[in-house]
Amino acid sequence: MKTNHTLSLFTLAALGALCASPSFAQDSYYYGGVGVGKARTSVDSARVAASVSAPGTTFGNIDRDAKEAAYSIFGGYQFNRNWGLELGFFDLGKFGFNAATVPAGNVNGQLQFQGGSLDVVGAVPLSENWSLLGRLGGQMTRTRDRFTGTGSAVVTNSTPSQREVDVKVGAGLQYAFNPSVLMRAEVTRFRINDAVGNHPNVNVYGVSLVIPFGRSPSTGPRAQAPAPAYVAAAPAPMPEPVAAPAPAPVVAIAAPPPVVAPITRRRVSYSAESMFGFDRAALTSDGKTALDTFATELAGTQFDTINIEGHTDRLGTEAYNQKLSEQRADAVKEYLVTTGKVDASKIVTVGKSESTPVTKSEDCKGKAPTAKLIACLAPDRRVEIEVAGTR
Repeated sequence: MKTNHTLSLFTLAALGALCASPSFAQDSYYYGGVGVGKARTSVDSARVAASVSAPGTTFGNIDRDAKEAAYSIFGGYQFNRNWGLELGFFDLGKFGFNAATVPAGNVNGQLQFQGGSLDVVGAVPLSENWSLLGRLGGQMTRTRDRFTGTGSAVVTNSTPSQREVDVKVGAGLQYAFNPSVLMRAEVTRFRINDAVGNHPNVNVYGVSLVIPFGRSPSTGPRAQAPAPAYVAAAPAPMPEPVAAPAPAPVVAIAAPPPVVAPITRRRVSYSAESMFGFDRAALTSDGKTALDTFATELAGTQFDTINIEGHTDRLGTEAYNQKLSEQRADAVKEYLVTTGKVDASKIVTVGKSESTPVTKSEDCKGKAPTAKLIACLAPDRRVEIEVAGTR
């Protein structure tokens, strides 16, 4: 009973933590999967044997088989990164026992549990790949028993069966190898009916493979905007030559002051989807290639400062968008510095969240993160770089 309460409280805490977690970018998709594991039961074998034996039967030694292989097949819909609804079929295996009786005899029993379930599955992202899982749902279990007696043992009900709806809870961890392959490790508790009037628990310790359907391998369901071509600013116009005044007799002409080249500015903008993976701040290979091209075009420029700005769209919370915009700006700076092409002391980074959108509210209407709205807001998700310097 203490273990049951501990698992239930842990699951409810995991689900409750979702209410306090920041709202991540929407990521909706269907998925399917399979799971395997080891099931352990708390079936009271002595009580079960007594309930199907003739009155007055006394039991001695009881050998129990309380562990069995379990498997499941499931499918679901992920509404966003935090919530999903899952429908599944499970087989918890067959549990057996052999109870010695007095007078001499034996009662052999076998209990099999199968059924279907409907769960709400919650996730709290811990990092780009890891998430904490919690589940709460209902399950309908069919229990089928088979009992036989040998020697003086008499079995009064050899094949009882029972269907019952009850609750299930679970908790675990999920790891995303990539957007198309996920792995879960969970412990799940089923409360079942043993078909003879008792309600034991069955704990399943298992792993499962989850395959999302129709999800892009690079950025998830978000529409990917093409990367804008880098356009260099036009060179600053050269100052017009100063005509020397006509010489005058006996009058010294002062030399003209040296011409100082004016400071020029270059500003480029890159789509966030072309630089980073879905909802991430790690540069992709395409993003690194674009920055290499940018750094090459800076060759020969005596720059004073480089300003790097991260921008997001208005979906999600302001706090999460602010953090994501800062992380992306810092990632661009780190790459330019570590490749040995730019002096770190001359780079300034800033995250501007959704404060300076490119789109207009009348052009991209709505608040629900539909595919149409996500695509319309693509220009707002960007990284801008401004260089101030002279040739």
